[in-house]
Amino acid sequence: MRHFAEMFRNLDRTTKTNDKVAALAEYFTVVEDERDKLWTIALLSHRRPKRTVNSKLLRAWAAEYADIETWILEESYHVVGDLAETIALVLPPPDRLSDRKLTEWIEVVESLAKLDEEGKRAAVLDVWKVLDYTERYLFNKLITGNFRVGVSQKLMTRALSKATGIEETNLAHRLMGNWTPNDTTYADLIHSESATDDISRPYPFYLAYQLEQEPGELGAPDEWQAEHKWDGIRGQVIVRDDELFVWSRGEELVTDKYPEYEPLARLLPNGTVIDGEILPFRDGLPLGFNVLQTRIGRKKVSKKLLQDAPIILMAYDLLEIEGEDIRPRPMSERRELLEKLLRENDTEGIVEISPVVKWSNWEDLATERGTAREKHSEGLMIKRKNSPYRQGRKKGDWWKWKIEPLTIDAVMMYAQRGHGRRANLFTDFTFGVWDGDKLVPFTKAYSGLTDKEFNRITAWVRKNTVESFGPVRSVKPHHVFEIGFEGIRKSTRHKSGVALRFPRMLRWREDKPMEEANTKVDLLAMLETYG
Repeated sequence: MRHFAEMFRNLDRTTKTNDKVAALAEYFTVVEDERDKLWTIALLSHRRPKRTVNSKLLRAWAAEYADIETWILEESYHVVGDLAETIALVLPPPDRLSDRKLTEWIEVVESLAKLDEEGKRAAVLDVWKVLDYTERYLFNKLITGNFRVGVSQKLMTRALSKATGIEETNLAHRLMGNWTPNDTTYADLIHSESATDDISRPYPFYLAYQLEQEPGELGAPDEWQAEHKWDGIRGQVIVRDDELFVWSRGEELVTDKYPEYEPLARLLPNGTVIDGEILPFRDGLPLGFNVLQTRIGRKKVSKKLLQDAPIILMAYDLLEIEGEDIRPRPMSERRELLEKLLRENDTEGIVEISPVVKWSNWEDLATERGTAREKHSEGLMIKRKNSPYRQGRKKGDWWKWKIEPLTIDAVMMYAQRGHGRRANLFTDFTFGVWDGDKLVPFTKAYSGLTDKEFNRITAWVRKNTVESFGPVRSVKPHHVFEIGFEGIRKSTRHKSGVALRFPRMLRWREDKPMEEANTKVDLLAMLETYG
């Protein structure tokens, strides 16, 4: 655990990518225990132990051990912004230090699930008594099932490559899939020649950057392919050994959630991997993300849901054919192979190929982008024809040219403190629109302002609080913000009757009096048009 804590401190001291890679590479080189290295890889790739103690109990036990009132811990939490860190800060110094390994502490975390409340309390207090501040903080993160250290899996993979000498691309592929530290070993995962033999294993997804420059700056149009950015869930469909596997971009195996794809196990040849979009679709047209949302999170898919929200796979790319990894080949060649595959195999109604936009100049493409919302797409994807299929987010070859967001002007009604480095600032706001002479809350947003603007609005909130509800403050209606969002749908959970997709603050409308903010009627009109 000491090596792990030291590695965390080194990561926390810097914002430089190269320094983070060096700290992680040193850890993987120095630590000899392969179980510890395996659990570190798992934690940094979001494979965390399940939560075994709820935060309410942790708060009570920490206040008791620190001999402080619970309200003092709560107020400290609102300032610090992180419960695990708050508890680590208020606890008294340890009685002694333990030399137990990371894996052993994770085993303690997992064993708590079998204990009653008093047994959990005794075990947790015993742990707190033998860990230093950083180790306590990390243990608290583990026990709450909320372990994050600000390191991406891509960065971790780069460090592991540096430590092992194994090519980063190969490591990224080996770390994909449904493995856990309880069903594999470090040697099998990292060093075994059969590390990629799992027939269900997907490939790392290639992600695009948002286009920030003028599209014409990309060069000659004939070097690029364009298609719509369909508004569904990114996924990979895999057929190997007569079995079907469907993976989401978040590395969740979702085969059972989309029974429409079951015939592909016999319709597609073995050794096929298709990258595409899980898309709600009927009568040759996309239905919009709102329809797909009715299926997300459902453990069982009823017949009615299958009828109301049918899906297809909108195929973008072919990554494997006849068992061969063809990602290094040019995109234009992979596209031809994908078209040939779907022509020769009767997958109509289950898999559709994403149509290529016909255009000859950038003005034509801008016109096509203007049709995106009516086609239930988010804009356009622009891909270099000779590009290989890379891993992660890489600049240069794949760009997403999204449509401008829908916007509405709203009045700030409630404010709440942020977390982490913004724990002392009010950054999370609730906004309302006019319903007659009353404001009706309709959305929350917490991103879009600069640090300077967050400081200014925080000072204003402190002076204009009407009521406090724990960490939430009701403020005097005054300030108008332009809220941008990607979509709008009907909602029975909100007083306004609508819910927004990806709301954020576009700008602070200090030029606009609150009386001129939009109304509930405006929202409902947008729902009628775009919902």
